Amino acid sequence: MSNRGPEALGEILSRLFAARGWGRRQERLQLEEAWARVVGPALADQTQVGMLRRGVLEILVHSSVLRHELAQFHKRRLLDELRRLLPGRVLRDLRFHADDPSRWRSSPAVNEKD
Repeated sequence: MSNRGPEALGEILSRLFAARGWGRRQERLQLEEAWARVVGPALADQTQVGMLRRGVLEILVHSSVLRHELAQFHKRRLLDELRRLLPGRVLRDLRFHADDPSRWRSSPAVNEKD
């Protein structure tokens, strides 16, 4: 038992959020909402936010044609808009990967390590 005395409620809640993974779920939801807003409903249905590692956000797309279009013609604009919508988040780059949507996970983890 500790003799430190009472703890601040904010510290207790912070540890609880970390232990339960609630912070990651909230971050994940923010990324998904920002992505859907930036690309619009038609492209949101054809893409999925993947992992975020060291500031690089992976986006899964349903076809190589769409992957090419997003990477070659829209990447800079999409990255700029995401940065504007998520000012506290470090976003260095977007990487697009063509993948079969039937294999997409329901909610890939956010794994930020800057």
